[in-house]
Amino acid sequence: MFSLNDDRAARGLLGLSFSFHRMASSSSSAPAASYDVPWVEKYRPSKVADIVGNEEAVSRLQVIARDGNMPHLILSGPPGIGKTTSILALAHELLGPNYKEAVLELNASDDRGIDVVRNKIKMFAQMKVTLPLGRHKIVILDEADSMTSGAQQALRRTMEIYSNSTRFALACNTSSKIIEPIQSRCALVRFSRLSDQEILSRLMVVVQAEKVPYVPEGLEAIIFTADGDMRQALNNLQATFSGFRFVNQENVFKVCDQPHPLHVKNIVRNVLEGKFDDSCFGLKQLYDLGYSPTDIITTLFRIIKNYDMAEYVKLEFMKETGFAHMRICDGVGSFLQLCGLLAKLSLARETAKAV
Repeated sequence: MFSLNDDRAARGLLGLSFSFHRMASSSSSAPAASYDVPWVEKYRPSKVADIVGNEEAVSRLQVIARDGNMPHLILSGPPGIGKTTSILALAHELLGPNYKEAVLELNASDDRGIDVVRNKIKMFAQMKVTLPLGRHKIVILDEADSMTSGAQQALRRTMEIYSNSTRFALACNTSSKIIEPIQSRCALVRFSRLSDQEILSRLMVVVQAEKVPYVPEGLEAIIFTADGDMRQALNNLQATFSGFRFVNQENVFKVCDQPHPLHVKNIVRNVLEGKFDDSCFGLKQLYDLGYSPTDIITTLFRIIKNYDMAEYVKLEFMKETGFAHMRICDGVGSFLQLCGLLAKLSLARETAKAV
């Protein structure tokens, strides 16, 4: 028989389960509130006109966005300079509200073998979508140079057969890895690395919007580490701000973990002043910090390129650095190679003095 005590116990259990449920729901909603969108995505331009740098390429895309009738495109250039952003912005401007059903995007993380080209891409090209006059469905193939040769061969005929309803946009780092038949069917748009000024202008927009405390030397360090790559610059800025809440030179190099340019500059200065032992000691310090020979020699090249020295000496230094980099890329990445490079640089300096 049901008693009063049983009723109280039931109410107690009900209240306990309700409080647990409330705690669980509040804990599940807490991460959603504090979730921070990567600044690369947050500040990705949505219009072709907003894209930073590469004015000539962007102006060509603006004409396509205005007039419609987009040709097959190949966008080629180094990473992080706006190729994918340009294609996505162009597709948004051309298709507007029809973007979702009229765009198929495949990148290197998707399976893009022969079967995908024959089935998924072909089925999308055959699909009927109602679009305004002069507009076409768009297939975006990001990092197309990583597609196998067989998949590219299968793609060439699909591009021709369905060209009246579907257009292809391929983004790649090196256009030479796209087979000739596809290159001949596409208009090639080349992108180059962004200048320091272009990256700085975008960084200032993000810094002001996010209220990031900084010193000019900090932004200079971010631009140096990015080397013309906007994605790298924004990621480095966000990582430095998240880790230290202040963007200065020291914090940036702690986050990016590249050889400090001032340290490398001292090595070059010691070579030019004839202090070979000091330059070797500085190089040993960098090597012992755990930096790879590739990192050291890449930073060394960039320092030499901008160092104020006689032109003949600079040319010799760059030539020797190039040969050493080639040997390191071949797999001979030892400390001995780097010391040998410093010896060659010292000899080049002595030869220049004799001349």
